[in-house]
Amino acid sequence: MKKYSLWCFLFVSTILVAQDPVKPENTPERIVTDEYYGQKIDDHYRYLENLNDPNVISWMKDNANYAEAVLNKIPGKQKLNDEMLALINRKDANIYNVNITNNNHYFYLKQLPEDETGKLFYRNGYKGEEKFLFDPLSYKKDSGLTYTISSLSPNIDGTLVSVELAPNGSETGEMFVLNLKGEKVSQTIEPVWGIGPSWLEDGQHFLYTPMNSSDVTAANRETNTKVRLHKLGTDPNIDEDVFSAENNPELNIEPKEIPIVFYDHNSKLYLAIVVTVDKSYKIYAKRSLESKGTPWKPLAMKEDQVSDFFLTENAIYYQTFKNASNFKILKSSLENPAISMAKEVVPQPKTGVLVNFAVNKSGLYYVVNSNGVEAKVYFKPSGSKETKELKLPFTAGNASLYAWDSKEKDLFVNISGWTSPEKRYRYSPDIDSFIAEPLSSEVKYPELKDLTVKEVMIPSHDGVKVPVSIIYNKKIKMNGKNPAVIYGYGAYGISMNPFFSPVILAYTLHGGIMVVPHVRGGGELGDEWHMAGQKLTKPNTWKDAIATAEYLIKEKYTSKDKLSIWSASAGGIFVGRAITERPDLFVAACPEVGCMNTIRGEDSPNGPVNIPEFGTVKDPDEFKGLLEMDSYHHLEKGTKYPATLITAGINDPRVIAWQPAKFAAKMQAANASDKPILFLTDFEGGHGMGDTKSQAIESLSGILSFFYWQSGHPEFQPKKPITDN
Repeated sequence: MKKYSLWCFLFVSTILVAQDPVKPENTPERIVTDEYYGQKIDDHYRYLENLNDPNVISWMKDNANYAEAVLNKIPGKQKLNDEMLALINRKDANIYNVNITNNNHYFYLKQLPEDETGKLFYRNGYKGEEKFLFDPLSYKKDSGLTYTISSLSPNIDGTLVSVELAPNGSETGEMFVLNLKGEKVSQTIEPVWGIGPSWLEDGQHFLYTPMNSSDVTAANRETNTKVRLHKLGTDPNIDEDVFSAENNPELNIEPKEIPIVFYDHNSKLYLAIVVTVDKSYKIYAKRSLESKGTPWKPLAMKEDQVSDFFLTENAIYYQTFKNASNFKILKSSLENPAISMAKEVVPQPKTGVLVNFAVNKSGLYYVVNSNGVEAKVYFKPSGSKETKELKLPFTAGNASLYAWDSKEKDLFVNISGWTSPEKRYRYSPDIDSFIAEPLSSEVKYPELKDLTVKEVMIPSHDGVKVPVSIIYNKKIKMNGKNPAVIYGYGAYGISMNPFFSPVILAYTLHGGIMVVPHVRGGGELGDEWHMAGQKLTKPNTWKDAIATAEYLIKEKYTSKDKLSIWSASAGGIFVGRAITERPDLFVAACPEVGCMNTIRGEDSPNGPVNIPEFGTVKDPDEFKGLLEMDSYHHLEKGTKYPATLITAGINDPRVIAWQPAKFAAKMQAANASDKPILFLTDFEGGHGMGDTKSQAIESLSGILSFFYWQSGHPEFQPKKPITDN
């Protein structure tokens, strides 16, 4: 799942736009009763789980048309849309998904202001001549589908590049290989899912993990997957299984675990990792795929709690949280690479969390983040026991490191903050200096001079203090009359580190306050912070959000009739349970493609892989946790709920569309207030990945104008009511 999802339903009936929108009738209840450990649970809308039922789809489309028509009638929405677009298009070019080969060949996606999505380009070296390779919008133009590039992987010498394309946000990709003329030189392999292949040294073979089905509703889509080896010029149907539960029964790979194998050119090792959403990897190694009788050697198991690793020519480095909630780094030689042989080279920080690291010829670099909002970069030179902090070009809220070749001395560092657009630097240890090497064009935002960021620690329901970031225009008065939005997440140990967004900037231009609570379930304060918002401790996630709302109201940043709450995906729990537990605190809410019916999530295609984070109904205690975090089952008839915009993606492979659909149906029937409960399904999209620029901006302007409308902002108030509740 992902913490950001941005999309819209593009095609609105001209009749609906031209006249007052007509609200669809509530869909009827058809109760199914389940029993879990002696407890009977009524499910009022189980039939909505059948996405092949034309009546279900018709109801979803009627609601989508109505929701889209309502949003389009909000005054100020188009202006907000145009402001976002203007801020984003201020960049001459946006370059992302950068891949750099050992011999300094750059492959990347580039998006110009007139482009809806990134096109593939190549150049030899940072200053090399740029060459266009591929436009995804030209792919299968007659199909009626919109393709975007979900991943790209050059071979080791940079003479070929594999490209994965997925249509309409499905993340169900098709993969093929291009040469440096942009010519297709392989057959198409499908379905794949954005992981990207790993090239072998000969440049003619690669390893990849396909999905079992292109259908996002297929139960076996992600279970018992296999790593295959492909040779260019051969039929993918004969590709050999090189790593799987079937091929390697001795490794006890579970059906829900996803196997991935990659070749590391530095160590000349094949590394196999077995993953779920659990941040602890299983890691195995092998010298040759051809030695059938040679077993995969285990390097680290789940109990070793390894969350990341890095290989050089003669060593492997592990990032682990075992007996180190703030994470530490261990090192083993390649002669004895198992983590049991590793020695500590960077202890866990006494304050802050070690969030990422990289190693090259000059030494080991790592980032420590304090409270999820202040990043510092440290350098331990090769052969030295001393570590020094590097002086960054500006104070960073977030920093990421990239060592493109372990034989190089220099390192790339990207730094950013809430009011600091991301910048890319090359750090040279020889001169101890950061050299700006922008890939995307530099752009100035003079509007930022009026923004301020306040970082506070607020007590939650149990007295634990939660870091909260508050971003606003310093000219506004704290009189309790300001519109405000709480945006959070709180899952998988993912941190909401500071990032610059033209969307946040556009929102603040109208006097809104953006608030980001770094709630439990995230990783801002280390592994313990994650564990404090997982499974049976999950209530801390939404109770931290509620505490944030109470703080904002008490300190007169806003008031309950001005405050909205927003999140996506697993953040649906954050939003859904906050408004079901304390509907009085919020004027509006938006759970995007949200996990709203967690006791049934396990029955969806992407459900089993998420068991380590949320739990399983097959365990009586974990069932209690799942029921407690289930927003759908906490809706109560006769309750006055805030205005709510609920969204789904029909092609969503991560949160199946029936989860938000069931929540919307039940909330519409339960709501006793006069506030609108809108349900918007994107029938051209999925979880938000793969959206075009217009889709993303249209979606965001709809959400934020909905919040402004409900909070009473004068620029977003219609002359007459636009809903008939």
